[in-house]
Amino acid sequence: MAELGRVVVRDPASLLPGGFWAGVAVWLERPQVANKRLCGVRLEARRSAALPRAEARGPGPSAGPTESQGRRQQGEARRKAAAAPLLSGAPEQPGKAGAGEGDFAASHLDSLWDDFSRSLAGGNRELLTFLSGSGAESQPDAQHELDVVLRTVIPKTSPHCPLGGPRKEIVVQDVLNGTVTFLPLEEGDEGNLKVKMSNVYQIQLSQSEGEWFISVLIFCPERWHSDGIVYPKPTWLGEELLAKLARWCVEGRQSGFKSTLSLISIMKYSKAYQELKEKYKGMVKVWPEVTDPEKFVYEDVAIAAYLLILWEEERAERGLTAKQSFVDLGCGNGLLVHILSSEGHPGRGIDVRRRNIWDMYGPQTHLEEGAVTPNDNTLFPDADWLIGNHSDELTPWIPVIAARSSYHCRFFVLPCCFFDFIGKYQRRQSAKTQYRGYLDFLTEVGSACGFRVEEDCLRIPSTKRVCLIGKSRTYPAAAEVSMDEQRTQYISSRRGCPMSPPGEGLGALDAAAGHALGAQAGQRGAEARPKGLWLSGFHPREKAERVRNCATLPRDFIDQVVLRVARLLLGGQQSDAGSAPRGGVEAWNRGGSLSLAEVAGELDRETLQRLKRECGGLQTLLRNSHQVFQVVNGQVHIRDWREEKLREEKELEARKTRICWFFTHHPDGCVLPSDCCPFAHGPGELRPAPAARKERQLL
Repeated sequence: MAELGRVVVRDPASLLPGGFWAGVAVWLERPQVANKRLCGVRLEARRSAALPRAEARGPGPSAGPTESQGRRQQGEARRKAAAAPLLSGAPEQPGKAGAGEGDFAASHLDSLWDDFSRSLAGGNRELLTFLSGSGAESQPDAQHELDVVLRTVIPKTSPHCPLGGPRKEIVVQDVLNGTVTFLPLEEGDEGNLKVKMSNVYQIQLSQSEGEWFISVLIFCPERWHSDGIVYPKPTWLGEELLAKLARWCVEGRQSGFKSTLSLISIMKYSKAYQELKEKYKGMVKVWPEVTDPEKFVYEDVAIAAYLLILWEEERAERGLTAKQSFVDLGCGNGLLVHILSSEGHPGRGIDVRRRNIWDMYGPQTHLEEGAVTPNDNTLFPDADWLIGNHSDELTPWIPVIAARSSYHCRFFVLPCCFFDFIGKYQRRQSAKTQYRGYLDFLTEVGSACGFRVEEDCLRIPSTKRVCLIGKSRTYPAAAEVSMDEQRTQYISSRRGCPMSPPGEGLGALDAAAGHALGAQAGQRGAEARPKGLWLSGFHPREKAERVRNCATLPRDFIDQVVLRVARLLLGGQQSDAGSAPRGGVEAWNRGGSLSLAEVAGELDRETLQRLKRECGGLQTLLRNSHQVFQVVNGQVHIRDWREEKLREEKELEARKTRICWFFTHHPDGCVLPSDCCPFAHGPGELRPAPAARKERQLL
């Protein structure tokens, strides 16, 4: 046995020992946050167990009755303090990987643990002692409950990683002694799984003289085998992992979101993602849009991989053979539609604006240009799924459209911007973040439409990663008309938002209401809901996206405002075009500082109103004029280029592509000599912009 590392944990908020188990839960359930070469884990089964009785181990050290009782009381206190984090973990739902697999995994764990216990009782005293821990509370004759978990560690699948197969482990959590031991499993000579003794390690919490310590220990350091993926090097365990555990222990914050990929098989997802990434990575090189290709291509690949596995498992659950059809509302660049269609799912995308990249996909990818307005003419009865991937103002309407398209239509939404049925979503609870509140609102909408709404977190390069899924209904098909009446009432109730908090009113419809009103469905018929627009006031986004960042203002107007603000900061001095600094560089006028409010107070009303119509107004214009101004904490300054350094390659490429404002307008001229200034001192120094040079080379 060897101790790889030990750190002192500062605990000013008194979160330990409970915080220790919260940190262990991260490494147990989400090891990929620390080991980037892992895709994740699947928790197969969990059970309570005990180590073999003391008689099988031989006599142990004795303790007096008072000492023994004190240790038991202290151990019980530690157990209660750490109980809550242990309850958060649960085996993966059996339905994800096939019916009955959960029962099989539980019986498999029972068999593995029984075999392992017999081997311990048969003479492996050293490992038994290692499992018992070396803390003061550890007593050989004490029988206490352990928490035993069977998990499968899933590495990232890659053609460059031949050792990328999943590995099973037994994890033994001993709350009384503050230890968690990882027992990797390997296939024995007879094909049965057994503990791989060479790679057993333990994380231990201990306390001494009022200080808490976390340690990482290896059972057989001389036999440790590292594959660099599932089994890292001992130095990584003793340094990187230990440091992360120490931080997780005292963070004391719980996420309000589900773990990533909680509704699908992580193993299937990892394989699908790598295959799609390899197949569509070439899109990055030919991306014709102005958006970042790295982000958008791999994000859509990840979303496509998630949907493909979700739908594959749905087909298995329902006994279907035909691949699900879909409609992507607000499809944007259409790449998600292209991938899903190329993988065999019939579908189409609709967006109010055509994108340049649409022409690259070919005729097999069906993309339509047109506005989607929620009404009786915007229904998709032939679609199995409606998708809303960053669909903005359509996002809350997608559960409604899905519910009214057909009883069997499902939905998937990945919300980004916060929209209500009409206009922007208004935050209703200050105790929640706006993002959490908006997700709760969308869940409320889905529930009001009769869906059982599930939430999951995707692995995409975005801060908005939570998706909502409606796969099934809370009412029978016979109650469709009565449920639609309730949808109509709910939608109408949103006209005067904000409404009541989630869980009150129509936002928490009971499924029983659909059954109670189902008998009246045949009497009302199609007259239950008026035809036409579902809610007046909805406006789809404009076909031509309006740029409102002051960039579309006339150039002479911008130049006039910049010159007026510069003169205010310089003390009203007039410009002397092309003049050299009077009195040398030391006398160069850097000007003063004014707040944005003070600058606005010096501009006429007509100018301010014209700026107000642009997003950001005056501040945006001044920030865009970064050659001249600095805006820091609401204060406006003249930029001094002696303090600037050109670090980015793009800045170096753009040298001398624009006229120097200071050379032309500053009363002292430019503070830098011509060869040092990134801007042109006169037309003779101007160079073509990088894009123009590239086009010239192509001709």
